[in-house]
Amino acid sequence: MRRINAFLLAVMLISSTVFTGCEAVKNSNNTQRGAAIGAVGGAVIGGILGNNLGKGGKGAMGAVLGGVIGGVAGGVIGHQMDKQAREIETALPGAQVERVGEGIRLVLGENAVRFDTNKSTLTAAAKANLDKLVPVFNQYPDTNIQIYGYTDSTGTPEYNLTLSEQRAASVKTYLIGKGLASSRFVTSGLGIADPIATNDTPEGRSQNRRVEFAITANEKMVQDAQKEAGK
Repeated sequence: MRRINAFLLAVMLISSTVFTGCEAVKNSNNTQRGAAIGAVGGAVIGGILGNNLGKGGKGAMGAVLGGVIGGVAGGVIGHQMDKQAREIETALPGAQVERVGEGIRLVLGENAVRFDTNKSTLTAAAKANLDKLVPVFNQYPDTNIQIYGYTDSTGTPEYNLTLSEQRAASVKTYLIGKGLASSRFVTSGLGIADPIATNDTPEGRSQNRRVEFAITANEKMVQDAQKEAGK
């Protein structure tokens, strides 16, 4: 599991140093101080990382960063996301799992979710891999799941945009068919945007043909975390 730990720690330390110099924070309790540091840290993280993501801000990473709650409640959510990320890695070792902020970015390349050429139909192998994720998603019902479809640069951008939308929708339909609540899902096709490898080689194009998930807290998880933080 990949984390952006060093950067987050640096931001939090900077935020802590700034706030500690304020008399108001010196007189606050630990929960209030944690909330203040978390809120500013979340804002800085979102701003700096968002500016460095380019078009990627529209995809799974942007969605995860956009859901930052911060503070003690954010820490509670982050702990639950740590557990879920580990379980995803165990269930599907070939997946690229990134814990960012208070969410998870999950990248499923062609080795995990493969489609037939120019089609949005899931292959038998793709269905088998998605089946491995269903128990994990069922165990954490208070999360929202945004699904993003991508293609390589072969063909027209317009065609690829439509194809990527259809492929993301196919993944959603399959997971709903396995019993997951449809209200948890949002899909989007981004076509040739956000390449993670060069489109100049067959290997690179294969990496770009992928599906990404942004797993974030829903309103119930946020409210429960805030209650726990207030204890």
